[in-house]
Order: sequence, then structure tokens, then C-alpha cells
Amino acid sequence: MTATVEETLISVWRQALAEDAKTVTVEGTSYPVRRTSRSKLREVDFTFEKQVLRGLEQNPNTNSRWARLARDGKKVMQFLSDGRYVANVVDGKVQFYGRSGSR
Repeated sequence: MTATVEETLISVWRQALAEDAKTVTVEGTSYPVRRTSRSKLREVDFTFEKQVLRGLEQNPNTNSRWARLARDGKKVMQFLSDGRYVANVVDGKVQFYGRSGSR
């Protein structure tokens, strides 16, 4: 059974942030979890259904509501496609940008 995009994003979030894994596995392929050079935030580039995505741990030192959640101890990961934010996962719950409902 193929995972949905929501299940995949939650899985990447869980592996990278909740489990602090060094690699994440998506559709049978492993991808390394790296740290950003300046802020040391976790990030991972992966492919889901031929689309390249990046999961990026939320920087708590910014002024967004997502940063506020991160400062409050929530585990927040933003997801980007082609340099644009498409979704985030906060404590295991997905929210997509720019659309209602789920895929």
C-alpha cells in the first residue's frame, strides 16, 4: 500500500525530529538528515512520488507563529517544494499551505 503525502510528511517529521534519526526512510529509500550550517537545524531532502521535498526544522529564533510553537517546546518541521513552503507538521499534525482539505 502506498503512503499518502500526509502520512509521508508525518513519517519524515517523526523520524527526523521525534526520533532524532540520522537518516529517514521514504518509499524504501534512505535520506541523510543534515544540520544547517548557521542555525544547526535539522533538514532532509527526499523524494515522494517523483517530487523532491525538503523538511526543515523550524527555527525558534524567528518571529513567526511556528517559531513561537517551537519555543514552547513543540516539534515543528516545515516542508518545501521548489523553494516554496507547502506544509508543516507540528507534533504529528499536518497543515498544508494554500489549499483546504487533504490530498
